[in-house]
Amino acid sequence: MKSLDEILSEQPTDLPQPAAKPTPADDDQDYLCPICGGTGYLRQDVPVGHPQFGKLAKCTCRLRELEDKRLDRLRSISNMKLMERFTFDAFAPDGIGLTDERRRNLRFAYETCLDFANHPHGWLILLGGYGCGKTHLAAAIANHQIEQGNPALFVLVPDLLDHLRGTYSPTSNVTYDQRFEDIRTASLLILDDLGSHNTTPWAQEKLFQLFNYRYNAQLPTVVTTNHELEEIDRRIRSRIIDPDLSRIMTILAPDFRQSGVAQGISELSSLTLHADQTFETFDMRQHELDRDKAENLNRAYLFARNFAAHPKDWITFTGTYGCGKTHLAAAIANERVRSGEPALFVVVPDLLDHLRSTYSPNSLASYDKRFDEVRKSPLLVLDDLGTHSATPWAEEKLYQLFNYRYNARLPTVITMAKDVDLKPRLKSLILDVGRCTPFEILAPSYRGLPTRNQPKPTRRRAAPAHR
Repeated sequence: MKSLDEILSEQPTDLPQPAAKPTPADDDQDYLCPICGGTGYLRQDVPVGHPQFGKLAKCTCRLRELEDKRLDRLRSISNMKLMERFTFDAFAPDGIGLTDERRRNLRFAYETCLDFANHPHGWLILLGGYGCGKTHLAAAIANHQIEQGNPALFVLVPDLLDHLRGTYSPTSNVTYDQRFEDIRTASLLILDDLGSHNTTPWAQEKLFQLFNYRYNAQLPTVVTTNHELEEIDRRIRSRIIDPDLSRIMTILAPDFRQSGVAQGISELSSLTLHADQTFETFDMRQHELDRDKAENLNRAYLFARNFAAHPKDWITFTGTYGCGKTHLAAAIANERVRSGEPALFVVVPDLLDHLRSTYSPNSLASYDKRFDEVRKSPLLVLDDLGTHSATPWAEEKLYQLFNYRYNARLPTVITMAKDVDLKPRLKSLILDVGRCTPFEILAPSYRGLPTRNQPKPTRRRAAPAHR
């Protein structure tokens, strides 16, 4: 048998690199590698006593074959065939109907992802709500790399875990070790929707092993999630937030897949029913109230207007039914929507009904998505707190909602009657004057009374009595 040096000396001197060497045609069954003669292995030309003496080395043709098989295994768990339409050209980097701030944010996210697609390095973490465009951008990165001839693995996190579980089946044609190795060593890995999986100990352990390996190996990775970083397993979070490795991008755009969201109105909101309740139509009742109550109502009006211009933390309007608190709350939401910002206005009992309806098999929205839309709303107006049925489930959901917005310091407007009996832990959040400004409206109900736009009825003179 010829030595390796003899074989190589017979080859043309301008042979291309191994990865670009000609491969056999699909119908050429007699093709033999000119280097190994079809054996797939070569004996290494080293002196006796060398550690590699007598050991076989894989030929480049064999290495290419193994790499092709590995890529085939990756393609079998990637759904990029279904994601081919998600490209940078198909993405609208300026959005539709967005405010200047959100438009700038979305374009910056687009440019950041495009830069990463051209030069994959480190980790890119895309945060944002449902439908904001993060999955599109992540898939665009994968498609861009594939167009350049580079492999990329795009996989939904729950699907990834299912693929790993599937290797335990006796009928699986790939072992767990082989599948896990293919995933964790992928040259570019894109994990979509982190946090949407069932957080079993096994799942958390596998994900940590995956993240930890790629963290130590500094392998390019893209992660998308609609969860806050604080909600992610702290071991994984410690890898994600490393500033030397990760770029974290929060996308502020609303859900592009829901009509009306860009205008700040979702299917949950009942703001359209209060479209006429604006600051311009608010009745100051100057000719009806005494001085103290009129001044109090004027302060409530000015306070609401200031909040609408610069929403920050919480405000709570209390007072009797019909005193004007719902009108002012709706006026705040209408003012924000008119300026192009999203706002969600919902009556508390209606909100709980919406959440309950997601448990129905016919529901088009999951509970997680519906609840997430409410708790992360840039401005949330909760009308008539305390009029709901105080079941343990309802109290638990409200506490989760209030606690999240309290910790995130998201602008929130609450209206409720003066003497509402709330659970202590909910009341503790609302009464925290460091986060919430309470305002009691002293005016009585004006429902059924004439407004400033209506002339007061003239009093008829009584007819003289007949004696």
